[in-house]
Amino acid sequence: MNKALGLLSVGLLFLVSCGTKSSRFPEFSVTPTGVHYKLIALGDGTTRATPTDYITVQISYRTEADSLFFSGVRKFQLTEPHFEGSIDECFAMLAQGDSASFYINANSFFLKTLEASIPTFIEPNAFLRVDIRMLEVQTEKQYQQEKEAFLTWIEDFGEYEKVILRQYLQDEHLEISPATGSGLFYISLNKGNGQAVHVGDTVTVHYEGRFLNGKYFDSTKKRSEAFQFVYGQKWQVIDGLEEAIGLMSEGERALFILPSDIAFGQGGSSTGIVPPFTSVIFEVELVEVKSGKK
Repeated sequence: MNKALGLLSVGLLFLVSCGTKSSRFPEFSVTPTGVHYKLIALGDGTTRATPTDYITVQISYRTEADSLFFSGVRKFQLTEPHFEGSIDECFAMLAQGDSASFYINANSFFLKTLEASIPTFIEPNAFLRVDIRMLEVQTEKQYQQEKEAFLTWIEDFGEYEKVILRQYLQDEHLEISPATGSGLFYISLNKGNGQAVHVGDTVTVHYEGRFLNGKYFDSTKKRSEAFQFVYGQKWQVIDGLEEAIGLMSEGERALFILPSDIAFGQGGSSTGIVPPFTSVIFEVELVEVKSGKK
């Protein structure tokens, strides 16, 4: 097993150049251990996961017939492959930021990796398609440090978060309007035309969300797709973002700092990307306001 992992750990780029073509899946190559793979995108090429590292991945599972049955973000500790062709080999082929698609043996995945029965929707001797994007690679030490910091947040997250916010505001030397009653901070970057937002209006916005350390977790601009919704309807956006948009006028661009209780709260985001008790920053451009029915 170690020999197989050694071959894989040289990276996806090496395998692209020397792997054999897959006879079962066009446009895919296959490793000596039977993992079929296709490179989608390259990341930084330097931070590669090894056993004992903690990895955060965007992952989806599909049947061989391309039916999606799971998609989400997961964080876990990488282990050495327990058998040839296991999903752990797929993770070991990726560096931080890499994206790739794989086909692995479905029976082995369910019986050996998950130690579960094979679902009825999986055909005999079928393969699974696994799409993976390696979001982050952390050493075990880095993970433990992050965990200790998280436990500190849990013990007294209210005061801790206030300290982090205060340090951020001092370090950035920003001219910020006083916080609203909810704790929202508002920094206008470009003025709008004065047309305000009212409940029932259809608004179109571009936004970019990031942590206080500057790392982005969401961006409509990177997706090249503005977000449109009816203002005031429940479950459209998080509370802090709705409040922020309500302070803007059409054409305005502004920066907002949201404490966790009006952002993603004590549970974090549903995707797992934003941790619990985390203040976030949103840069918002209110592109258009269409008046709703009076």
